[in-house]
Amino acid sequence: MSSSPRLNPGRYPLLMLGILTLLAAMWAGILRIGLTLPPLTPTLSGAHGPLMIAGFLGTVIGLERAVAMGRPWMFAAPALALAGGLLLIFGAPPWAGALSIVLSSAVLILLFTQILRVQPTLFNYVLTLAAVVWLGGNLLWLLGRPIPQVVPAWAGFLILTIAGERLELTRLLQISRAGSVAFFGVLAVLVAGIFTAPWDYGLGWRIAGLGMAALSLWLLQNDIARRTVRTQGLTRFIAICMLLGYFWLMAGGAIAVWRGFLYGGPYDAALHAVFLGFVFSMIFGHAPVIFPAVLGVRMNFSPWFYSHLVLLHVSVVLRVSGGLVEWLPVRQWAVILNVAALLLFLANTVRSLRRRADGAIRPS
Repeated sequence: MSSSPRLNPGRYPLLMLGILTLLAAMWAGILRIGLTLPPLTPTLSGAHGPLMIAGFLGTVIGLERAVAMGRPWMFAAPALALAGGLLLIFGAPPWAGALSIVLSSAVLILLFTQILRVQPTLFNYVLTLAAVVWLGGNLLWLLGRPIPQVVPAWAGFLILTIAGERLELTRLLQISRAGSVAFFGVLAVLVAGIFTAPWDYGLGWRIAGLGMAALSLWLLQNDIARRTVRTQGLTRFIAICMLLGYFWLMAGGAIAVWRGFLYGGPYDAALHAVFLGFVFSMIFGHAPVIFPAVLGVRMNFSPWFYSHLVLLHVSVVLRVSGGLVEWLPVRQWAVILNVAALLLFLANTVRSLRRRADGAIRPS
């Protein structure tokens, strides 16, 4: 690739406002753990999960796919997710934000059906399944189910999305027939647990936790990161992010099997092992690839990227251990470090985007 990608300023507002919802989600998380901050709006603390998962991650995932396909109507998926997040931030009735996010997930399914017409591959079917699971969870939320009963589907959306994206890269390796059968079996267990949880919470999370742990083992065995971790630079950084993330997915699944994601400290521990340890480790690893593709800019890899990665995992260790022993001060310190890691990630990312040297490393 001899020239820099073209800038596309029209993508910036969606991504920038999506990052605003991330900041609001972090603010809400600080409030939820009992630390003192101005509440901004009376309902903000209760919107922590929806803002993080739908407002930020739903926007980014939808935006990435819409950019890849390039059809204007597909940008409705990230726009509706973002609109739902902004409605929650500004104190609109919860149903209004939920309805917007339901519509976003429906458009995302339509987007993937178009992708499947062009490229009917296994990983695209997994990504479509992720969108269907997200729609199911969002419908439960719109119909008034408590957030903890919706969380399994939200977690499934992110886990399946990441699994599909990693499967796309893993196709470069030769996976045995037994490995393929095992992958389908693991997904079946995970989805069965997700859709059992709204009706039998403890049993559903134990089944889903078993699926999470099994999926982490499958990815550790088959992901290309096992090979690329022996390389250097950005490729090695991405591989380390992947492998650390799989560890936390296994940990979250193990806690879920053990405790059924019951409320209290163990619930907090398992939830953040998955959403912070796994999901954000994946985000840190994929950001150097996704941001240039979405924004049309080059991104320089820097060893400073390891600073936000290390801080994230230190904070997750504290968050999970503090939750398991139900020690609130440790959990509060962990939240502070969680926020610091995400802010450092944003700062390092912006710094790398602004430095557009000719010798920038292109992701491989």
